Amino acid sequence: MTQFTPTTSTETRNADLAALILRVSTGGLFVAHALMKIMVFTPAGTASYFESLGLPGFLAYLTIAAELVGGALLILGVATRWIALALAAELLGAAILGHGGNGFFFNNEGGGWEYPVFWAVTLVALSLLGNGAYALGKRD
Repeated sequence: MTQFTPTTSTETRNADLAALILRVSTGGLFVAHALMKIMVFTPAGTASYFESLGLPGFLAYLTIAAELVGGALLILGVATRWIALALAAELLGAAILGHGGNGFFFNNEGGGWEYPVFWAVTLVALSLLGNGAYALGKRD
């Protein structure tokens, strides 16, 4: 029979650092992607792109808001588990609806689904880690 062994302080500290690194890097990437949609492609241009995929244009504005606010909340470490899962769902939608027909590799024309799926998996791992100790939100 396997006996439960509590984690050591080193394991806890490593998990807290892993959560911090994943939160800040992933949150920063989301903020950067939102800013690209705002400053480079423009919100109206992003909405037009969504419409070219057969999606309602208003989803572009929701996507921009989710990436900007969600990214900031990840960086701060607020509601990490829920924000990471919501953003993973957004990325799976992007993989299927935006990149699904372009093949696997992201360097394919139009970008394949490899990158958004990898990012979604990273977010699921982050949701399992939670905020960690180095966050504004309570440790979960």
